[in-house]
Amino acid sequence: MSSPSAIVAPSLLSSDFARLADEIARVEAAGADWLHVDVMDGHFVPNLTIGPPVVECIHRVAQRPLDVHLMIADPLRYAPHYARAGAHVLTFHLEVAEGEKAREVIRAFRDQGVPKVGVALNPDLAIERAADLLELVDLVLVMSVFPGFGGQKFMPAVLSKVRWLRERGFAGHVEMDGGLNLDTLASCAEAGTDVFVAGSAIFGASDVRGTIARFREIARRAAATSHARRS
Repeated sequence: MSSPSAIVAPSLLSSDFARLADEIARVEAAGADWLHVDVMDGHFVPNLTIGPPVVECIHRVAQRPLDVHLMIADPLRYAPHYARAGAHVLTFHLEVAEGEKAREVIRAFRDQGVPKVGVALNPDLAIERAADLLELVDLVLVMSVFPGFGGQKFMPAVLSKVRWLRERGFAGHVEMDGGLNLDTLASCAEAGTDVFVAGSAIFGASDVRGTIARFREIARRAAATSHARRS
């Protein structure tokens, strides 16, 4: 579970769903590494987004791995559906499955053949709650806003969670989601984030290719600076 260089994952929730295939092709051509897919059930979070049939349609046209973020109350029940739909990364929230239940969800994802399994935490959940799962997952998603509510600003306090993970030797992916843009990216990379989810900052950019390239370069430089400081 070694962590690679910066991965940029545009959030499809910010795309034009009337032209979804074209939007996917646009960000892939511009250099996207993963495609971030937000699944909300109207229960765990107040919004309702997309289900397995739409994820399957996305998978049919996508050339990049699908990073599926389950913001749902019952990830165990729906594990087979999203695995069959084509999730390359499948992430559930620790708030709905902790301890043995979390291990059961992870096993179910693995049994369904999901290549990468992740666990997510909202800004108000202590990262220590995930400590006993770190050897079982490939990715930890640190939410830097509360999911399901628009218009929130990046919460820098969550960067301490990323540092905690890296200081304790977690070598998998650390993903940040919420309020990421060219101004907030560097601090995330310096802390140890290597997967960067951004919606409007990418889809709303006049130069999508240039924006993704700048994301990657800012992350690379910030990570190199952080590494030099620790050396």
